[in-house]
Amino acid sequence: MEQTTEAGPPLVLVVDDDPCVRAVGADILADAGFTVLEACDATEALQILAANPEISVVFSDVEMPGALDGVALASRASELCPGIGIVLTSGGREIDRANIPRNGLFVRKPYSGAVLLRQIADAMRKLASGEPRALSA
Repeated sequence: MEQTTEAGPPLVLVVDDDPCVRAVGADILADAGFTVLEACDATEALQILAANPEISVVFSDVEMPGALDGVALASRASELCPGIGIVLTSGGREIDRANIPRNGLFVRKPYSGAVLLRQIADAMRKLASGEPRALSA
């Protein structure tokens, strides 16, 4: 997957409270050539976003402990970084699509590496083209 630019490979923030699940997603993305940052919850993710405005995509679990879940994180990330791509994931919770930002895509757990990479690539393609973003199933 050729995703590099003069500034380096795209930066993706992976957010999941389960370290094993987070590591799987991060490894898939790193093996595909992305630079990956990791956060264990929405609070840490927002701190990382503030310190790294070059993040292209946030890939977050929906169900996380703490004050903000993944849907709230997606909303805050979209407000703070209007040009950022969002890919949410969940294995158990149904998501009301009306609550996900327009730039949000969704991948159901368990996901394959190919499906995750396709969603990340789609989020980035839409960013690059300036297309209006819509939620994917």
